[in-house]
Amino acid sequence: MTTVSSLPPKQGRNVELALLLLAVGIVVLAYLNVGLAAQGSFPPGLLAHGTGLLVISLAFHLLLRWRASYADPLMLPIVTLLNGLGLVMIHRLDIAAGKDVTEGLALKQLTWSALAVAIAAAVLFFLRDHRTLRRYTFTAAAVGFGLLLLPLVPGLGRQVYGSRIWIGLGPFSFQPGEIAKIVLAIFFAGYLVQTRDVLSLAGRKILGFTLPRARDLGPILVAWIASLGVLVFEKDLGSSLLFFGLFVAMLYVATERISWIAIGLLLFCGGAYVAFLLFGHVQQRVLLWLDTFSAQALAVSDQLARGLMGMANGGLLGTGLGRGRPDLTYFAESDFIIPSFGEEIGLFGVFALFMLYLLLVERGMRTALGVRDGFGKLLAAGLSFSLALQCFVVVGGVTRVIPLTGLTMPFLSYGGSSLLANWSLIALLLRISDHARRPLPEAEETGPARAAEATEVVKVR
Repeated sequence: MTTVSSLPPKQGRNVELALLLLAVGIVVLAYLNVGLAAQGSFPPGLLAHGTGLLVISLAFHLLLRWRASYADPLMLPIVTLLNGLGLVMIHRLDIAAGKDVTEGLALKQLTWSALAVAIAAAVLFFLRDHRTLRRYTFTAAAVGFGLLLLPLVPGLGRQVYGSRIWIGLGPFSFQPGEIAKIVLAIFFAGYLVQTRDVLSLAGRKILGFTLPRARDLGPILVAWIASLGVLVFEKDLGSSLLFFGLFVAMLYVATERISWIAIGLLLFCGGAYVAFLLFGHVQQRVLLWLDTFSAQALAVSDQLARGLMGMANGGLLGTGLGRGRPDLTYFAESDFIIPSFGEEIGLFGVFALFMLYLLLVERGMRTALGVRDGFGKLLAAGLSFSLALQCFVVVGGVTRVIPLTGLTMPFLSYGGSSLLANWSLIALLLRISDHARRPLPEAEETGPARAAEATEVVKVR
């Protein structure tokens, strides 16, 4: 037998290092610009924040050189830039609130960033092969649904602004749903790899769609009921949409049947309508969405109206970093950080941020296409889609494309839960991309194991 091999792909670590230094440089310049524009002086925390971001990003880069040398070279610079720009805007809001550098939210966010990178590094270090996660498919299901139920535990869960999605641990609070989305993605990937053949079986053809058999509708109905449970008991519209959308998207990737998308949309629309009829907080969200500037809506909340007016004030080019008034909007550092950026860097600047997210998701989907096992394909696609869906839900809410949901923008918004979860998500994608880009043949992929993997790839395709 003749073995045909190609030249091994470049690792790209030097490219990653150059882009990483560029990303940190952009963040430092933005930080300097905020200080000069808002205070007219050199910002006192520039060295600490710039050095801190550089150290944690370089440490992660060195770990990639050591443990995942073929990992995607663009993900880390993009995430570092987004995380750093989020720090800049949070610092800018600290200045508007008159907070000292040592007491503001920006320093806390930098601390959370360091902890998030440390946890992501631990994931990358101890997880040598993403395929080992498949062994814990149903354990991940138990952990994921357990995390979703934690806020309902008396004495542990906390209700904040109508939504019961937080747990309190002494002076600290945490949002377990952020971790649950990753754990559930692992469960969905493992489950769908095992059952995709059954779920792909043809049923009746109605209106041009080949619908699945009635006996195979169980998984999507369970996911639908679980998402409604989150909506009803925790009053969390955003997480409900995220979990159900994640499962439907991974179901489509596994089976390549559009009928699952149609069924998912019908179930979601039906559930949303029933929730609208039964729950007052959903009716308020719809009112704010459809008639934001009415007297009735403003009596409920003027947060969305303030955000829209702030973005309108920014126009195409923005007022300039440090020269707007994003602090006039409630929760400008978390839920409404996109309007904060929109006012000061304008529509063009916000589109540049969106392009960074688009490129990050594209690299994740490229990883899903390149990896050679079915579980890895589904997991990479699911993690990438969850990131894309969360961005859409957040941006759609603050721009009145869809009702507000209360989710935060990954890497930009203030909050430790979101940073910890999303950096760990990126670590998983980097581990999968290292496996996808690593040249063949490898010692551990020869023999029966390699043949079994090749068979699995054929099935996925």
